[in-house]
Amino acid sequence: MRIGDAAAAAGTTPRALRFYEERGLLPPPRRTATGQRDYGPEEVARVRVIRELLALGLTVEDLRSVVDRIGLLVENPQRQCGRADSEVPGSGVVDRRIAALDAEIDRLSRLRAGLALRASGRQ
Repeated sequence: MRIGDAAAAAGTTPRALRFYEERGLLPPPRRTATGQRDYGPEEVARVRVIRELLALGLTVEDLRSVVDRIGLLVENPQRQCGRADSEVPGSGVVDRRIAALDAEIDRLSRLRAGLALRASGRQ
């Protein structure tokens, strides 16, 4: 299917598919005789997994570090990710992202408390 159809099937845009390809998350698709990208169901499923992982808070760089393992989630969407064997490269991606999110939540909580205190006039 053409890029617009594949993007619609995956719930994204053609621009996002090209971006994922440029960043190495999506392998270059087959090309038609006229040079147009030709996506199949496997690529659409991969894009869906990528979008789900990004929506969960992982970054494109996080995914690039484990790009070789994205296919495992495509094959088995119920597969557990993260907290894997520490000797496997990239196995700590989820733990590092959770730690970064926790740090950001702490920072925002402190900001909120300071602003609330200032707004109440009780500095």
